Amino acid sequence: MSLAPRAVLVHRVSEYEELLARHGTHGQAAFFLASRGRTVDGVRDRHLRAQRALAEVAAAVPARWRQARVERADLDRFLFGPEDVVVVVGQDGLVANAAKYLDGQPVIGIDTDPGRNPGVLVRYRAADAARLLPAAVAGRAAFDALTMVEAVTDDAQRLVALNEIYLGSPGHRTARYRLSPTDDPAGRADDRGEAQASSGVLVGTGTGATGWLRSLWQQHGSSLPLPGAAEARLIWYVREAWPSPATGTSLVEGELAPGERLRLTVESDRLVAFGDGMESDALELTWGQSVRLGIAASSLRLLC
Repeated sequence: MSLAPRAVLVHRVSEYEELLARHGTHGQAAFFLASRGRTVDGVRDRHLRAQRALAEVAAAVPARWRQARVERADLDRFLFGPEDVVVVVGQDGLVANAAKYLDGQPVIGIDTDPGRNPGVLVRYRAADAARLLPAAVAGRAAFDALTMVEAVTDDAQRLVALNEIYLGSPGHRTARYRLSPTDDPAGRADDRGEAQASSGVLVGTGTGATGWLRSLWQQHGSSLPLPGAAEARLIWYVREAWPSPATGTSLVEGELAPGERLRLTVESDRLVAFGDGMESDALELTWGQSVRLGIAASSLRLLC
């Protein structure tokens, strides 16, 4: 007998909860903010709205279904199953945080603060959950297949992200590496690569084109067209490449189509690669190690 679907509610600690964890009580948190000309009321109100939305979604889960909750900080330790329906209750960025741990499960984005969030990925309200959950498993719902980016190291470590993958120094030091933008899927190096010293490399998707990737696109004054969220195309940028007798600046942006890979070979003691701002779940890269980046085989199934 097949398992009943499981609704996995993904949420994150609120700003108000973080304030209480730091200051101990509501009164202490209010005093701290008041001493800086701010009020705790708005922070608490957003927290209460998020809690109400989470409770409403939990109550909407069909009675025969199983249910689980996972906080953002625990995503890398949570085991998602093939029968799961993932309900992200929060901000757009929380969908991206969860995406890298999924493998084709349907995702529903619930906006806890309409008007404050862009609502690109969290497209629904808590009141919609009762009709959306059954539809997600009964074939009555349409999904967008959002393109994802992956990084694969030469020792077979793999990282997947919905918005972007950043490669660079874990601190504020210069990242040194060799970049080859026309590496083929078999991993053979390209002789036209360039040694670089920079603030790192960003490889992003169409979903990421509303955030960090767009910022770099604007800073570069780039003529590359930004990809759409479901378009099988990536864009990459080098941040603040530094010219020197040993390093160049001719390869600072480009596109990656299906099957194409960007190859980066580390020439620093330590670089990291992380996706969608999740620095706590990064790949560690050491001198001489290489990593290839391109379009991931998997995509995010987000309810339209």
